[in-house]
Order: sequence, then structure tokens, then C-alpha cells
Amino acid sequence: MLTLLNLLSAVTLLIWGTHIVRTGILRVYGSNLRHVIGQNMSKRGLAFVAGIVVTAMVQSSNATAMLVTSFVGQGLMALTPALATMLGADVGTALMARVLTFDLSWLSPLLIFLGVIFFLSRKQTRVGQMGRVAIGLGLIILALQLIVEAAAPITHAQGVKVIFASLTGDILLDALIGALFAMISYSSLAAVLLTATLAGAGVISLPVAIGLVIGANIGSGVLAFMSTSMQNAAGRQVALGSLLYKLIGLLLIIPVLDPLVHWIDSLDYSPQEMVIGFHLLYNTTRCLILLPSVGPMARVCAWLLPERPELNGMAKPRHLDPTALVTPSLALANAARETLRIGDLIDNMLEAMLDVLHGKQTAVTQEMRRLTDDVEALYSAIKLYLAQMPGKTSAIRTAGAGRKSLSWRST
Repeated sequence: MLTLLNLLSAVTLLIWGTHIVRTGILRVYGSNLRHVIGQNMSKRGLAFVAGIVVTAMVQSSNATAMLVTSFVGQGLMALTPALATMLGADVGTALMARVLTFDLSWLSPLLIFLGVIFFLSRKQTRVGQMGRVAIGLGLIILALQLIVEAAAPITHAQGVKVIFASLTGDILLDALIGALFAMISYSSLAAVLLTATLAGAGVISLPVAIGLVIGANIGSGVLAFMSTSMQNAAGRQVALGSLLYKLIGLLLIIPVLDPLVHWIDSLDYSPQEMVIGFHLLYNTTRCLILLPSVGPMARVCAWLLPERPELNGMAKPRHLDPTALVTPSLALANAARETLRIGDLIDNMLEAMLDVLHGKQTAVTQEMRRLTDDVEALYSAIKLYLAQMPGKTSAIRTAGAGRKSLSWRST
């Protein structure tokens, strides 16, 4: 019971560390994210490299997925470079798995110690928010170590050994077990490290370990897709594309799996190094092969998950991301983007009225009523969104937005 509690607490710590890193990055960049991403992520090559770098920094492809889906959902990033970024994130995860095989027990306490000092001493500055990011990174590294340590007694239990002995190298069954590993540990990186530990201890064979690694990648894709269930269609399209790429990777490797396993097994390396090396080789090769297809994949995802139609004739807000409320500058930028939609609707109303005055139309009552309802719905949504912002200034900002809105509505 205590072992299970330790494992659950380590997974919870990993989730919390991922949340802290994401919040810290948003607060550091704030409203400048749109300009930074728009200038540097327009090309798939740059987006691919950015995915590698960001994942190497935050130690988790799930954290990168949360950031990218949030950016796409807010209209800060297009779907095509977002998919390239997610492919880079898979390579970044494999690189970090190799790095974490070294002794980094000193890095986690150092990051947490320095992060707490900077965050408490300069909380409202950019340096203080970078301290928040350092705390999150330290917690992520610590959580990954704790997950592997907490799972070790479970994997050495006699009943668990019997379960592993029943795995005979069937790629589909092994991939399913690996996906469950990743979902339980909330990290493909933790699942891969645990698989390498099992292979090094002789609990599982190399073909089984390779199947578990492939499944761990799929499990991370399932996690990312599940975490976007509350986002709009644009954000979910990114997670869907990433999951489809992982499933395509499984289909591509099945025909060459046996000769590849024999070749890896012939190398003069330890089982643990073989598993980590295969993870890096598999993700890098798969992502480079699939990188040119991000354009067609974006169209497929947009077809599979189209934008939801507007209900009851009422326009729905597109840019009011609830996850950005913790960053006031980013939340205000989202509200400003939504306000521009109101301006577009009012422009349509004025054009319709102009046609009536010129005699081009004689009956626009129903259309004007619909546009008026849309303006009212967006206006209420923006007010409610700003009212949810933390801090004492949210009410002032909301009141100011209301006065400005009433002024142009009265004109």
C-alpha cells in the first residue's frame, strides 16, 4: 500500500511540476508570445527545432503539448508548425531519456533551491518567474526519479514477474502495456526509463522492451489528447495529429522490427543502453520521415475535428482561453482579440443598414437581430472572462471595458 501511495504521489508531483513550468513560461513571455511565435515558428524546420529545445528544457513532452495546444487554441500558432513542434518534442523526449541515464541527483535540489530564492525575492519580476520555472523543472526531475524508484519494488514482485514473463514479444500487446505504463506514470519519459531499468535487471527481454517503448510513445499521445478535451477544436487538432503520428510510427516499424531487434542485440552494449538508444533512434527517424507531411496531416486533423458549429444562432468566443487567466497580460490580449470580432460584427451590421438606405435591401430585420444577439453574447463573454482574472485590478479592467463598450454601443 505504501509503495502504491509513493508512486501516486510521485505522479502527482510530476503533474504539479509540469503545471508550474507552463505557468512560469506564460508569465515570463505574456502577451509577447504571439509576436515571438509568429516570427520564429512560421517554418516547419524552426518549429521542429523549437520542439526539441523546449522539451529538453521542460523535461516533458506532455508539458510541451500543453503549451502548443494552448497557443493553437488561442490563435497564436498555426496548426502546421504546431504539428512540427510536436514531432520535435518527441525527439526532445528521447534526448532527455538519454541524459537522465546519467547521475543528475544533484540537479533537482539545485534548481529547486535557486528557484525558490529568486521567486521569493523577486516574485513580480521576470527573474522571479524564471525562478518559478526552475522550481518546476526541479520537481519534474525529482518526480521522474521517484517514479522509477517507487515502481522498482512493484516490478520485482513475483506476480508482476509472472505478468512480464507472459509477454512474448508480440508488438501490439507490448505496445498496449507500454501505453498503459505511460498513462499511469503520466510521462512517456518515466515509462521509458522504467522499461530500461527492467531490461537492465533481466526482468524483460529486448524485444519486449522495444515494444514497451513504442507503446510509451503512443500512451503520451493519448494523454495529450485527453488533456485537451476541454479546449476548442483547434487545440484538440494538434493533440490528434501527434497521436496519429505515433500510431503511424507503429505501423512503419512493424515490417522491420525483427531485423532491427537482431541488429541492436548484436551490439556490445548493456540492455539498458540498448533500450535508450533504440528510443532515440526510433523517435528521431520517425519524426524526420514524417516531418514533410505536417501540411497534409493538418488538413486531415481539421477534417476529423472541425470547428463546432455555433449553437442557437449565438456566436461563441474563440480566443478566451481560461488557462491564460493566470497571466493577466495574456488574458487581456485574448480579450482584445475577441473584441475585434465584435467590431467585425458591427461592421456587418452597418453594411446591412447602408444597403437598406441605398434601397438594395428592404428586409434585414432577422439578420440584424441575429447579429445583435451575437454582439451581446460576445460582450457578456468578454466581461465574464475579465471578471475571472486574479488580482485587485480585474474589477477595474472589467468596469473600464464595460464603459468603453457602452460608449461605442451608444454611438
